[in-house]
Amino acid sequence: MNILTVDNLSKIYGKDDNEVKALDHVSFTIARGEFVAIIGPSGCGKSTLLHLIGGVDRPNGGSIRVDGKDICMLSDDELAVFRRRQVGLIYQFYNLIPILNVEENITLPVKLDNRQVNKDLLDKLIRYLKLDNRRHHLPNELSGGQQQRVSIARALMTRPAIILADEPTGNLDSKASEEIVTLLKNTNRLLKQTIIMVTHDFEVAKYADRLIKMNDGKIFEAS
Repeated sequence: MNILTVDNLSKIYGKDDNEVKALDHVSFTIARGEFVAIIGPSGCGKSTLLHLIGGVDRPNGGSIRVDGKDICMLSDDELAVFRRRQVGLIYQFYNLIPILNVEENITLPVKLDNRQVNKDLLDKLIRYLKLDNRRHHLPNELSGGQQQRVSIARALMTRPAIILADEPTGNLDSKASEEIVTLLKNTNRLLKQTIIMVTHDFEVAKYADRLIKMNDGKIFEAS
């Protein structure tokens, strides 16, 4: 069963001579539980695509169906709820709150949504991501790899339909990069979590089950 259906998606920036087609009629599907890498050079439209799927921006045309619901038809308020509950975001630069410790950063999305923190899930994620001895540390007391593990735990804490990872290894050395992408692979396998990862690095992309290759705002190959 498909958890994501992108149909004829377009995104245009600027007007007239300054018009740029960031996405040019893009279509694909992703099945529930897949780990898919979207790969392509800088400026090819892959991050724009990820932002549209995550409800961070709106397209100029086409549709995005997540769990059967077209998010392009949602109001701004409904889209905000969708982002909080259905999408887990992992960024290149972690986006952790510097004055919050590891546990507080992980649980922040749940608290912002005025929901009760699932303590059992929190403990499970902290153990799974080997953050037990860093639970009360601030982000500046962590290595880059540890910060990205906190980011992964934060994304999983809401039990989202999809995790979107935007260049998750782009700010890490090769050893930490391998560790993080292996964690994402294991998260996909063990927790059956659907993951869409954007990257320009083929060595990172090869951990995914399937590749979608982009250039100039279009998909030119999907395996």
